[in-house]
Amino acid sequence: MKSHASRRSFLAAGLTLPAAALATPQKPQAAPPQAAKAASQAVAFRSLGKTGLKVTSVGFGCMLASDSSVVSRAVDMGINYFDTARVYMGGNNERMVGSCLKGGIRHKVILSSKSMAKTAAEARAHLDTSLKELGTDYLDIWYMHSRDEAAAIPDEIVPVWEDAKKQGKIRFIGISTHNPKAILDRVIQVGKFEVLLSTYNFAVGSNNDAAYERLDKAGIGLVAMKVMAPAVPFKGDFGFQPRDRTKVPGGALASLKWVLRNQRIGTAIPSITDTDQLQENFRAMSEPFGAPDEKVLAVINEKVRPLYCRMCYQCAGQCPKGAAVPETIRYLSYHDFYGQFALGREHFAALPEAARNVRCGECESCSVTCPNGVRVAERLIRAQELFA
Repeated sequence: MKSHASRRSFLAAGLTLPAAALATPQKPQAAPPQAAKAASQAVAFRSLGKTGLKVTSVGFGCMLASDSSVVSRAVDMGINYFDTARVYMGGNNERMVGSCLKGGIRHKVILSSKSMAKTAAEARAHLDTSLKELGTDYLDIWYMHSRDEAAAIPDEIVPVWEDAKKQGKIRFIGISTHNPKAILDRVIQVGKFEVLLSTYNFAVGSNNDAAYERLDKAGIGLVAMKVMAPAVPFKGDFGFQPRDRTKVPGGALASLKWVLRNQRIGTAIPSITDTDQLQENFRAMSEPFGAPDEKVLAVINEKVRPLYCRMCYQCAGQCPKGAAVPETIRYLSYHDFYGQFALGREHFAALPEAARNVRCGECESCSVTCPNGVRVAERLIRAQELFA
């Protein structure tokens, strides 16, 4: 597995995709002002694997959204993919999204939700609750949520998703993961999953490209999450002011355009909280990724290199005391890059007790080394101080 520890290698590899996955941009022809304006506001659609669904290349990640008017505005603009989950905001996120679907617009949207259930009974209960809160009798996609190892996809739980599809409660079976390489063989073996949702952004780069290529060849639709997390840091003492996007102008838009270069990705679901973010993300569907975007992302990549986990999982199992290294650093990112302290703490609290009780500040030195340059010990200590 390759790591990208310099600005040069980042530009050469992190911003490069296999030719088969890239669209070749055509030089635009001159057009009247009105036509050019219409083109700049165009909605782009892509096929989602073999599902037959035509999804907007930019969807709406509802996890952090609390203003229903922003969701409604996105529907009016033509965005048709909306993603929520049973666990978001303690269930309130599904309720908010459901309020936007009233008035006969359910047929206009492709709606997905997720369950972190560990047992069949819990999964069935989650689905019924999701349908009730969303005010719908079916989900377009229901994800088996946050499965980062093959053991998290037990045989006993898969039939719940199959039965839900047979009953018409869901149309397609999905699975979400931060580590597609770890579950790839299991997903293919089960043979029931039709959509996979996974982390994909310029900082993670090509780490998971081989897995995505195999999934794509199997006809499994790909949805990208966490598409711009490292581009817009919210908190922390590492050179950015809270909610200050002016340090590296255009970072959020450039990061989303980077994701959309990959034609294997059916849709990307950036978290959207306000109309400014909505308008900016909408532009990514019609603006090609170019050299200026490369430069912006290279600058950001260097700034966040010591802080942002690339999710290569090479540090997994390295800590002799049992710290959940990649998971803990990822949960810290929820705070530092999303501004979501409660979300990070909630995930940290769900770790096994032994992992939660590790205190890295008690060690004289750290035996864990990150090939991508993350300051592991500092990040773990910060997470433990915040969440434990």
